[in-house]
Amino acid sequence: MFVQLNAPGGNSVQAYQRAGNGTLTPAGRYPTGGRGGTALQATVDPLASQGSLVHDAPHHRLYAVNAGSDTLTVFDVDGARLTRRQVVGSGGGFPVSVAVRGDLLYALNAGGDGSVQGFRITRTGLAPLSYAHRSLRLGNTNPPVFISAPAQVGISPDARHLVVTTKNHNTIDVFALDRDGRPQGDVVVSASATPVPFAFDFTRQGIVVTEVGTSAVTHYRLRSNGTLRALSSVSDGQVALCWIQALAGRLYGANAGSGNVSAFDLSAAGRVTLSPRNGGVAARPGGAPIDMTASGGYLYVQNPGTGRIDGYRAATDGSLTLVATVTGLPVASHGVGMEGIAAS
Repeated sequence: MFVQLNAPGGNSVQAYQRAGNGTLTPAGRYPTGGRGGTALQATVDPLASQGSLVHDAPHHRLYAVNAGSDTLTVFDVDGARLTRRQVVGSGGGFPVSVAVRGDLLYALNAGGDGSVQGFRITRTGLAPLSYAHRSLRLGNTNPPVFISAPAQVGISPDARHLVVTTKNHNTIDVFALDRDGRPQGDVVVSASATPVPFAFDFTRQGIVVTEVGTSAVTHYRLRSNGTLRALSSVSDGQVALCWIQALAGRLYGANAGSGNVSAFDLSAAGRVTLSPRNGGVAARPGGAPIDMTASGGYLYVQNPGTGRIDGYRAATDGSLTLVATVTGLPVASHGVGMEGIAAS
């Protein structure tokens, strides 16, 4: 498992070896060769995004954003050991999220108007994809104010669509991709069902999106023309539901404002509901849980407010049992702190 520390003076990734029982052992710290960054007015989530650290299993690589130096770092992965292969420009300012599908990678740059930049994954690293840069025309600052910065980029499972959430612009933007992975035509802009769309994951019908304004998860059908239709939406009744992670047939959402993690079920018909146990609250790590990852049947939750990682085993009813805690990581202060977690 890997945690991005995002220090402004020099970004790095802390690696851990995961045991079969879910416990973690430190396995080295690896500089990215770039600088971490902090969005304006951010408190515990300096990048205000999901997908800032991404593991690419088929290529045995790890990709990290360096928001403070407008670059991406490519690591080769051998178990818990990393070897830095490349540092490359992200194609814009303040990169916050990366998406991978096959040999295609897209970076989301949150600074200024915001932009996406495509890359081809090659034997030697990342090669910028020509004619694969698009502005989001958001009119933000650089660095951006955290609430107005785009939050995540994703490539649909069929690699035909590129999706971006825009937080308080209250839209979900979809670009059509040609067979080479390049955007085609105009962006299709859909209003979110409720305010502040943040993180998302793909489903068989489309995407599930967290919406911070109502602490809700909305399931959308993604149509072939790039438009979205809301299928179902439910609030967990908590505060600042931002990040989402699939595990064992359920979805888990981190509520940074209320210091807990919620569990959601998704029916075959596309209806999203709270898991029944404890009104959907699956765990109470306290602090300000943010980004999450899953590995070996365990859920790992990043908590920069307390400088720790908590690992949980998921039960069949959706509840989470704490099995591991790693402490001693940097504690967020004045918006400066770790963000980004990924696992093999």
